[in-house]
Amino acid sequence: MSKKRTYKSYTQEFKEEAVALVTEQGYSVPQAAESLGIRTNQLYQWKQKLEQSKQDSFLNPDEKSELVALRKEVKQLRMEKEILKKASAFFAKEMK
Repeated sequence: MSKKRTYKSYTQEFKEEAVALVTEQGYSVPQAAESLGIRTNQLYQWKQKLEQSKQDSFLNPDEKSELVALRKEVKQLRMEKEILKKASAFFAKEMK
């Protein structure tokens, strides 16, 4: 007979406090996980999700898309600048 596996569920408050042990109180993830009786990879996931949600909460969807577009444009402009530097160095050599 196979038994259906049951998983523990934790409140959002518990997860935030567990992550706070690591981020604010200086515990390592393994130390905090052991003291709370949870797996380390679980705490790493909670930490990653909370950091991502905090980062995402600063920007609305329009700002996110604009940020992506601007980063792409900056990358393109930097590449063009490098090409122009090399071209100007090449032509400066040719003129001598």
